[in-house]
Amino acid sequence: LISLPRDSYVPIPGRGSNKLNAAFAFGGPKLLVRTVEQATGVRIDHYAEIGFAGFVGVVDAVGGVEICVKERMRDPKAGLDLSPGCQTLDGGQALGFVRTRASARADLDRIERQRQFFGALMKKAASPGTLLNPARGVPLALNATSNFTVDEDDHLYDLARMMWAMKGVSGGDGVTTSV
Repeated sequence: LISLPRDSYVPIPGRGSNKLNAAFAFGGPKLLVRTVEQATGVRIDHYAEIGFAGFVGVVDAVGGVEICVKERMRDPKAGLDLSPGCQTLDGGQALGFVRTRASARADLDRIERQRQFFGALMKKAASPGTLLNPARGVPLALNATSNFTVDEDDHLYDLARMMWAMKGVSGGDGVTTSV
């Protein structure tokens, strides 16, 4: 897993240089993938995308995700107000947690929070308490199928395989790389 700050200034094929997120605005997923591959030299085999509402739905479908924070996190723009300690975030709180840039290192802290959250979500989604519980597993499957967009050659089982493989990912275990 490679994380790239969205404001990274990179060459965009056919568009000159701009912020990484501009590649998506200019040409959607295909141009974004080409841009990332060109900038990093890393081949991208699969692409998955989820919108804000889908993100909230997936988190709520698993019954929330436990996140531990070291200090109070407050960001009115992201709708975030968390006290220190471990707590279960619902979909709205989780979205604020992964989106906020209201910290000293802005996007770099955001990347660390996204990794922390992603690892916790994968662990919860792949747990027997989710997979074997129809009240959790069925809503998760329905939310995943209706809210994720994958590239034309991919299928939802590719996403499920990736989620299973990523269930142990966290920000500081050496599995992930931040650029």
